[in-house]
Amino acid sequence: MPRATGVTIRDVARRAGVSITAVSHALNGKGQLSEATRAKVIAAARALDYQADAFARGLRQGRIGALGMVIRGLDSLGEYAPEGVDVFARIAGVLASAALARGYSLTLLPDISRRPVPSLAFALDGYVVMSPHVDDPVVSLLDARGIPCVSYGRPLTGDGRTTASNWADEDNVWAAQQLLGILESAGARRIAFLRGTDLNAWNLDFTETYLRWSEASGIAPRVYEVAERDGVAGGQGIAARIHAEGMPDAVLCMTGRHAAGVQAYFRSQGLRMPRDLLLAAASDSEHARSASPAITAFEISPGEVAGPLIDMLVAILDGADPGEPRLARPRLHLRVSTDPGLR
Repeated sequence: MPRATGVTIRDVARRAGVSITAVSHALNGKGQLSEATRAKVIAAARALDYQADAFARGLRQGRIGALGMVIRGLDSLGEYAPEGVDVFARIAGVLASAALARGYSLTLLPDISRRPVPSLAFALDGYVVMSPHVDDPVVSLLDARGIPCVSYGRPLTGDGRTTASNWADEDNVWAAQQLLGILESAGARRIAFLRGTDLNAWNLDFTETYLRWSEASGIAPRVYEVAERDGVAGGQGIAARIHAEGMPDAVLCMTGRHAAGVQAYFRSQGLRMPRDLLLAAASDSEHARSASPAITAFEISPGEVAGPLIDMLVAILDGADPGEPRLARPRLHLRVSTDPGLR
């Protein structure tokens, strides 16, 4: 797939009103330039996003046999090794293995829509974007530069549309229906829902499914929101609010860290699970597995998504039809927190 030519050193020189040599000296810290001229060149290069293109043009034309991966969830968390969260590492490992099996290496990068941009960013053959946000700037940037990308997670526009077909995902709607059904079968009628703040298909699909369930059940929905990065402490804070607004029968959380926080708060109030409250999480983690009692959660299935997703990206690189989007079903781990026999 041809990619955009990009910005040249001539474009920078023209914008700054200086010679090409002056641009080269300014960007490489060489020559006898005034500070004002050097600053003007650097400002022009930044405005035109020249930095990364300069490195990319230094590589040979065509493929280099390397793919990039941007994990939007880790960008949102603000840390790249969150305690107790192994899902992103598992996904990256499985995708790397799938890429290697097809003759490509996989490079992990932070949010490439923010500066500083890693020099290698725009030289890679294509990208996997994990959990893209609504109108994701990383996807938009790659599209603008003609760099192929696929997404692990359904890409969405601001009005809720899915315009791209180059994606694979877990079946979020099915998973949400399963968890709500488990809680309902265990006797829960008043279910509070704790979602994250990331605007991605995972959060939005679960929220929409919960709202539909509430309407069908004739029960007023109780939706609470806390940033993913707030982790266990965020779950504790929201649990206190849930408690103050009226004790529910169950709480459904999107992350295992939030669920562990909810559990910790209610235990501090002398309540026991599952006797006094049912608790479930949409995403498994060490927090859910090691909680007391252990928390029912879904474990995603990267093994079922990684191969097809890399195949999709390679097909795009080869100019072939990537096929239809893929959906996989996560694996449910039923644990004591929703066990109706112990309620």
